[in-house]
Amino acid sequence: MDAIYYDLATALPEIFVLCMAMFILLLDLFLKPNNRFLIHVLAQFTLIGAAFITISTYTPSVSYAFNNMFVDDPFSDVIKVMMYLSTFTMLVYTRSYIKLRGMFRGEFYALVLFALLGMMIMVSGQHFLTLYMGLELLSLSLYALVALDRDNPRATEAAIKYFVLGALASGMLLYGMSMFYGVTGSLNISDVTQALLVGVPSHAVMVLGLVFVVAGLAFKLGAVPFQMWIPDVYHGSPTAVTIFIGTVTKLAAFAFVIRLLIQGLFVLAGDWQGMLIIMAVLSIAIGNITAIAQTNIKRMLAYSTISHIGFLLYGLMSASMNGYISSTFYIVSYTMMTLAGFGVILLLSRHGFEAENLSDLKGLNQRSPWYAFLMLIVMFSMAGVPPTLGFYAKFTVLQAALQAGFVWLVVYAVLMAAIGAFYYLRVVKLMYFDDVEDKSPIVAPFSMRLVLSINALALLVVGLMPQPLMNICAYAISRSLQ
Repeated sequence: MDAIYYDLATALPEIFVLCMAMFILLLDLFLKPNNRFLIHVLAQFTLIGAAFITISTYTPSVSYAFNNMFVDDPFSDVIKVMMYLSTFTMLVYTRSYIKLRGMFRGEFYALVLFALLGMMIMVSGQHFLTLYMGLELLSLSLYALVALDRDNPRATEAAIKYFVLGALASGMLLYGMSMFYGVTGSLNISDVTQALLVGVPSHAVMVLGLVFVVAGLAFKLGAVPFQMWIPDVYHGSPTAVTIFIGTVTKLAAFAFVIRLLIQGLFVLAGDWQGMLIIMAVLSIAIGNITAIAQTNIKRMLAYSTISHIGFLLYGLMSASMNGYISSTFYIVSYTMMTLAGFGVILLLSRHGFEAENLSDLKGLNQRSPWYAFLMLIVMFSMAGVPPTLGFYAKFTVLQAALQAGFVWLVVYAVLMAAIGAFYYLRVVKLMYFDDVEDKSPIVAPFSMRLVLSINALALLVVGLMPQPLMNICAYAISRSLQ
């Protein structure tokens, strides 16, 4: 009985989010349309409650539950709190947008919370089946979210593409996991690690399985050559869903990589390092060069995401503790930047108008100097201009790669970052030096304007004082991967 109570206590945040998601879905059936604001309030309450439970039950030790299938450690707690905070911010940004487009329904909030639950399970998974269950719960929720605007043929097309390619990636991941099971006789990550340390008879089979697993992980991250879904899904989805896919899910995908590659398969680092190097080099090149040709800002940010994933892989491919810490810092920084970037796009969108093209940002400084300044910070941070957060994030991952001996790869990344700065600075040029085309007033709720301002200014403040955030990332990684 004590073991059952311990298991349930360890997974208390997940249980709370599950119960609230189901409650919101049922409550929506009985609410009148003008009382739907209660759904939004309850969703935000769920995130605050989950954060409170996660922080209040925090212990610096590593705890296992459900027969070692579930782990609660500092890394999972830090990533989960970041996910709650990011989802909370996303819901503040999207409230006005989904209201104007007839998507302000219980399904939207329930699907977001179910997706969050899947991500939480992914972050705490210590078993191949647990990880896969979390991944599928997230994926199925995202497919439904992308297609939620049923009258939009572009969203439906994006959902079908995402579903087909996502199923393919899941199949590859499962096939790789089945090979690990065939060789080691276990699906538990700790047991697989022990089997690798002792030595397995079929190293070639393990490497073949590793190729399939890395391919599946690369799809979830959006790394080349498995990036083809990102531009179409970003462009086709309602912007309220794009911001969710582009931010919170990347935190979960990163945690998934840490659990599988770094924690479980670090013995095979010599084999997966080469794969990550190829993906990192191609992602930075294709992401940055293709983004230059884009006229749609959502597609531009999609290719920007691909290049950022390339930089993230620089930390992971170094196969060192410093590299893992810098990658954790990078994914948190990327999430903050992308949230603010899409926040400005949502701010400029209004009823019957999607702020999707770069031309929609023309003369933004004339319409609102403050919002132009916020977007300036975001673009400078994404380009890696000091003293913004993006600069320090790039600096840390490149430093980790340099310490691992990848000198030429670091030089290459710096050159590519200089090329990538072009399309970010083009946005700044449009806002400050082009004449305004759309002179309509920018109307947004006070909560959205306040959170967006805090979000964008944080990129500057944390960029000037990055050490506290870096210390949190270092503590989470060093405690959990010791």
